Amino acid sequence: MRQFGLIGRTLRYSFSQTYFTQKFYSQDLTEHCYDLFELESLNELPALLAANPDLVGLNVTIPYKETVMTYLDELAPSASRVGAVNVIERLPDGRLRGHNTDVVGFRESLRRFFPITADSRALVLGAGGAAKAVVVALNDLGIAHWSVTRNPLGPGLTYDDLTPEILAAHHLIINATPLGTSPHVDECPHLPYFALNEQHYLYDLVYNPTETLFMAKGKEAGAQVKNGFEMLCLQAEAAWNIWNS
Repeated sequence: MRQFGLIGRTLRYSFSQTYFTQKFYSQDLTEHCYDLFELESLNELPALLAANPDLVGLNVTIPYKETVMTYLDELAPSASRVGAVNVIERLPDGRLRGHNTDVVGFRESLRRFFPITADSRALVLGAGGAAKAVVVALNDLGIAHWSVTRNPLGPGLTYDDLTPEILAAHHLIINATPLGTSPHVDECPHLPYFALNEQHYLYDLVYNPTETLFMAKGKEAGAQVKNGFEMLCLQAEAAWNIWNS
């Protein structure tokens, strides 16, 4: 048996198990399974690994993408570059190697959605592991950007700084926070949504629900919107390639 899984604190709304279970079924991989492992604390990770000797790969989600690094034996360049891990590879000798496939997932999904030009500018909402991957992807694509957080963070902006003039100068806005994730569907980042128009593109890393309040408010103002489902699929395929390389 080859076992895979997802670790995080609240997982019942994740699509990862369904995605990989369908993949195993379609490819007749009867000796493969994918499980959800809700951990109240990462201190539970060593016991989880000891209890599941067939576990060869893990995905990592909120809130452990950054803190999990201290439990790993080594980091692949992708994870070192981001400073966050969303894929763990269990090597044959038992060592754990961390990777980041969020970068490639977001970067390739964004290429299909946003018309990148030399003057493109973006706002990245959030400062967690997912936001760090988004920033690296934007750097790869040559898109200038500001990070936006609730509290001052280095040279970044706060939500109180987001005036209509700031939004007018940044046509790409990326929600890299968990705000709006089911069941908290009545939540969204605090923006002056009335200042959005048809020139704006709103990308929400959240994919459950398929249309978040962030997206709905953007669409109401005329903006183009996209959720994170395609990113999820692209990063999952990149993870699968790592586990089978």
